[in-house]
Amino acid sequence: MFDNKILLITGGTGSFGNAVLKRFLNSSIKEIRIFSRDEKKQHDMRVELNNEKVKFYIGDVRDIRSIDAAMHGVDFVFHAAALKQVPSCEFYPMEAIKTNVLGTENVLDSAILFKVKKVICLSTDKAVYPINSMGMTKAVMEKVAVAKARTSSDTIITITRYGNVLASRGSVIPHFIEQIRNGLDLTVTDPKMTRFIMSLDDAVDLVLFAFKTANPGDTFIQKAPAATVQVLAESVIEIFASDRKINIIGTRHGEKLYESLLTREEFASAEDLGDYYRVAADNRDLNYNKYFNQGDRNIDKVDEYNSHNTKRLDMGELKAILLKLDYIQQELKTI
Repeated sequence: MFDNKILLITGGTGSFGNAVLKRFLNSSIKEIRIFSRDEKKQHDMRVELNNEKVKFYIGDVRDIRSIDAAMHGVDFVFHAAALKQVPSCEFYPMEAIKTNVLGTENVLDSAILFKVKKVICLSTDKAVYPINSMGMTKAVMEKVAVAKARTSSDTIITITRYGNVLASRGSVIPHFIEQIRNGLDLTVTDPKMTRFIMSLDDAVDLVLFAFKTANPGDTFIQKAPAATVQVLAESVIEIFASDRKINIIGTRHGEKLYESLLTREEFASAEDLGDYYRVAADNRDLNYNKYFNQGDRNIDKVDEYNSHNTKRLDMGELKAILLKLDYIQQELKTI
């Protein structure tokens, strides 16, 4: 389905963009456009890849004119550009709104204007029952995507929502490894805190599954196991044969004890597709009476899908997953 097609990845110099490139470079895709605002990361990627299929576009999702310049002729879009760090979004919530919400609207408006066939918007478990600015803006981003999907006839817009991606940029595993490298104890907020466990390959698989099967406005979630941060830290210590200890520092501002991938309300109507769940868009029209007169008794019978009630990985299982990551294997050679 990607034969001789043009794919645009917003925020394409990030971890997800690199994973997509790894998957697609040797395929029959015609062109991959990397859209981002960081010329240094683009230059490094250009030199490393040295591949004529990959084209680089400097721009910002906040500036629709720069998006339009990259969108012309595009068949498909993976929208990954976002402000993702919880602390920075807490300090600068309006910046998170400008990128995560208004930036998404710009990408979707441009895609619709240029009659792009499909757009996949990447979201996060932090958008479910959000307590921080990053999650709140991602939740609104999802609402924007669903609203645009209702009125877009030529462009199919859909959403993928996933949990913590192992060893992605800015995540906890690179932080733990850096602490080991510097001879520091590993800092853990709450040892009972759980997080979903996914690899970058899992994230790409989820996007591709959504790409193949999506109806307008669908939200896709991959079923994923979870682990406590304590087990994650202990696994990293064992893998790197370190004698460092774990220092419990307490829950930080904007953090949850566990994350959710499906709300209770979504779970009641979610379609089980084996390894994935699909949540269809609420396509009621502007007749508001239906919002007051129609309910769903199934909601009373289910719970949310979260990292506390999914399969829990023990240390052996988690270490086996970590050791399969290219990032871990590379880091083992340097410590």
